[in-house]
Amino acid sequence: MNRIIILGCGFAGLSAAGCFAKFFRRRKDIEILLIDKSKYFSFLPMLPDCLGRGVSPRFLSYDIENFAKSKNFKLLNSQVSAVDLEKKEVSISGQAFPYDYLLISSGTETNFYNNDALQQSAYKLDSTDDAKKIKEALLSDSFGTCVVSGGGYTGIEVATNLSLYLKKKSLHKRVVIVERAEEILGPLPDWMKDYVRGNLKELNIEVFTDNAIKEVKAREIFLASGVKFTNAMLIWAAGVRTAAYIQNLRVEKNPQGRIQVDDYLRLNEACFVAGDASLFKYRDNFLRMSVQFAITQGRHAALNIMRSILGKRLLAYRPRDPGYIIPLANNRACGKILGKDMRGYLVIALHYFMCIFRIRGFGNKLGIIKDLVKGS
Repeated sequence: MNRIIILGCGFAGLSAAGCFAKFFRRRKDIEILLIDKSKYFSFLPMLPDCLGRGVSPRFLSYDIENFAKSKNFKLLNSQVSAVDLEKKEVSISGQAFPYDYLLISSGTETNFYNNDALQQSAYKLDSTDDAKKIKEALLSDSFGTCVVSGGGYTGIEVATNLSLYLKKKSLHKRVVIVERAEEILGPLPDWMKDYVRGNLKELNIEVFTDNAIKEVKAREIFLASGVKFTNAMLIWAAGVRTAAYIQNLRVEKNPQGRIQVDDYLRLNEACFVAGDASLFKYRDNFLRMSVQFAITQGRHAALNIMRSILGKRLLAYRPRDPGYIIPLANNRACGKILGKDMRGYLVIALHYFMCIFRIRGFGNKLGIIKDLVKGS
């Protein structure tokens, strides 16, 4: 009996699991065990839309339990404590689960940089439950300022959706982005930064670059520059990291904890890594974190695990990059699509088309379309 354990049921994990269901549907000597701390998969690319566009979080959830049952897979809803690569074991609360092949696909989570006080006072956006908490806080109408820490993709999306929400409710509150670097959107080209900055200005979103959150006391937020916000809520989007069990592995990783893999997405002969937890080098550059890469890596890792079991030669992963989009809640977006620089209304339409295409479940697709139409 070959046991395959998949750690994490996000884009990469579910993509791999779907492949295994096809590969091994008639084989009785293969056991698939899925392990995820949640019972639901959250469609991360549209979580900010729960705020501004009123997309219901329930349409961005997919029941992992039902998926596992439909494929005759086993599922454990638990937090992984550790992985022993030598013993080929996964530990959960002191119990060891041996494996023949392991796929690490547990993605990333918000990085609070070991600041427990900050973690307790700030909101994050890692799941549909997080989106519900932010929405509840906004509905309470008790904050005068919304401070978003982080001027990357997620921070920009969250801030523009907050602005849209406040506009719909006719609420006059400040929306602020605080970014530690000298510019928003990191290494992206200047034209994108200029385009986004122009839209942020149009939405009355203030941007504090070359700055950082120094301290949070109750509803008071202090910046390193001396600026103080009172009666403020803090949404933290200032970086991500891999799960604690990955951080503890003594393997080559980048500062976020993403595991460096070979051409076949392997850490070793029995362990593969896919999705945001994977650090894959292609043509002298490491791939950025993206939904498209997570899906194709999950599928490819599953293929190579299958080929390993069958004693066949492994196939090198060769990614195809369709591009990326930065969606803004004022129905504009910019990005690089199939190698071309694009901006405007057509780009945001393409973003939502791809999201609806990728979301699982016909009911979810239909619900999102209805909410987007209603919230536009």
